[in-house]
Amino acid sequence: MSTTPLSYKDAGVDIDAGDALVERIKPLAKRTMREGVLAGIGGFGALFEVSKKYKEPVLVSGTDGVGTKLKLAFEWNMHDTVGIDLVAMSVNDVLVQGAEPLFFLDYFACGKLDVETAAAVVGGIAKGCEDSGCALIGGETAEMPGMYADGEYDLAGFCVGAVEKSKILAGQHVQAGDVVLGLASSGVHSNGYSLVRKCIDRAGWNLPLTLDGKLFKQALMTPTRLYVKNVLAALAQHPASSSGGIKALAHITGGGLLENIPRVLPPGLAAHLKKGSWPQTELFAWLQRTAGINDHEMNRTFNNGIGMVVVAAASDAQAVATTLRSLGETVHEIGVIGAQGSGAQVTVG
Repeated sequence: MSTTPLSYKDAGVDIDAGDALVERIKPLAKRTMREGVLAGIGGFGALFEVSKKYKEPVLVSGTDGVGTKLKLAFEWNMHDTVGIDLVAMSVNDVLVQGAEPLFFLDYFACGKLDVETAAAVVGGIAKGCEDSGCALIGGETAEMPGMYADGEYDLAGFCVGAVEKSKILAGQHVQAGDVVLGLASSGVHSNGYSLVRKCIDRAGWNLPLTLDGKLFKQALMTPTRLYVKNVLAALAQHPASSSGGIKALAHITGGGLLENIPRVLPPGLAAHLKKGSWPQTELFAWLQRTAGINDHEMNRTFNNGIGMVVVAAASDAQAVATTLRSLGETVHEIGVIGAQGSGAQVTVG
């Protein structure tokens, strides 16, 4: 047996590279700081004080990853947007409860740490946090030799938000006659990429040069839209009640329109969506054509062009849509809430 000294670096873990990454991250995280942060990057735990503007604050938490979209990031060497995806998947989920995202933590794991790649990923995380008004308050970088293939990594994120107890959105005010508004997605977002990758494989060399005015790879890697600031502003102008305002929100992620909208509907009610009430983009048309799947499968696999659903009272729906459009959202009136009958809680016809 050799008696040559073995360092941690000999075993595949580069402490110096980890330290270098932390130094790269600090200025990125600093840009995301907000009221309430007491201690952030660098400590054993991050400290956050909930603002006294809340009389009865309720904490809302969410956690998620990016999924197999990362496989395309590895293959195409495009790492600067998946961090935005990571943030968006959690903050958009927290948002639908009516909550304001407060802080975010990330987990980055790899076999061998590449500082440039990791910095690009974390730069995306910081941008996502900054654009959501959410502090990047801490995280973990794990270098684990033998756990991941060369050049690959995994991401997970965790977000905490707060909402006034009296303003929690849980679909409790939704009733028949309410209007369903759809906010346009920026693309596939971060769900359905196992099928996306199958479509790319099936198409082989016969890939379109552009989709929706973007180069093919850019169209597929466009990050998940961050709805936080615009929807919070709309909620402030149109608070929920039994007779008006924004009554429910649904983030359209895995399961698409068909499985996410029911999560905010009371028993006995259904969302009746009107087919063709929102345009199908070139990207989703290409996916549907290449996969050879019907509309039902599209609407339960992908967001299919609608990334966030807003349920509003019929009397306020136009005002809500106008507010959201003035803030920069593309809004479509896509359906109405009605009786469920004996069918599903979402119909498209």
